[in-house]
Amino acid sequence: MCRHLAYLGPPVTLASLVLDPPHSLYKQSWSPSDMRGGGTVNADGFGLGWYVDDEAVRYRRSVPVWADENLPGLARSIRSGAVLAAVRNGTTGMPLGEGAAAPFVHGRWLFSHNGLIRGWPGSLTKLAEGLPVTDLLTLDAPVDSALLWALIVQQLTAGVPAADAVASVVQNVEEAAPGSRLNVLLTDGEQLVATTWTHSLWVRRTDDSVAVSSEPWSSDDAWTELPDRTLLTATRYSCSTTPMEGRQ
Repeated sequence: MCRHLAYLGPPVTLASLVLDPPHSLYKQSWSPSDMRGGGTVNADGFGLGWYVDDEAVRYRRSVPVWADENLPGLARSIRSGAVLAAVRNGTTGMPLGEGAAAPFVHGRWLFSHNGLIRGWPGSLTKLAEGLPVTDLLTLDAPVDSALLWALIVQQLTAGVPAADAVASVVQNVEEAAPGSRLNVLLTDGEQLVATTWTHSLWVRRTDDSVAVSSEPWSSDDAWTELPDRTLLTATRYSCSTTPMEGRQ
């Protein structure tokens, strides 16, 4: 299983989120505490997403996060008030490469998927038929996360609110591919939407920030674990959760 995090709040360095904490995403890449979905390391690529003048910027590599000698200097020199980052543990049988690593981008949106879709690719044939052919031909990579993202983008571009778009796609995919792991993060730099669907997600609130992470990156008591099958919506100043079971 992959690991990911997102942050909204006062501008901070990328390093303060990804590299410096005691149990940072960097450390989780080789020493995760919770790999209930299998695997032992997240060495199949990584990515960072942030915002400059309201524009989403992305840095992705196909190498393990610890193998990128440029990352420490880059992460310490960049500050942002909205960040999404992920390290990848690729699913057996799916291709590796930079295009398969989160975050995925569309306009202002940044997206990450921690999990897998059961029966891929056949299980999602019917859902994929509803996408424009151009969208299918221009997926970042032929992997389940990229198609999941394309389904969500279709909803967003149709004007569906972000939380509703994520919830409906997750539930449709679960119906088509029961037992899938559908833990996602989505942000446009102002709002954050996240799901727990068979894996962990922790949230940390302050007066003017919110952070979510697959695992707490520090040992303080401010972290709260979200129940399974929960939809989280947040801004810098607000945060709410809704059970996804039975949500229409």
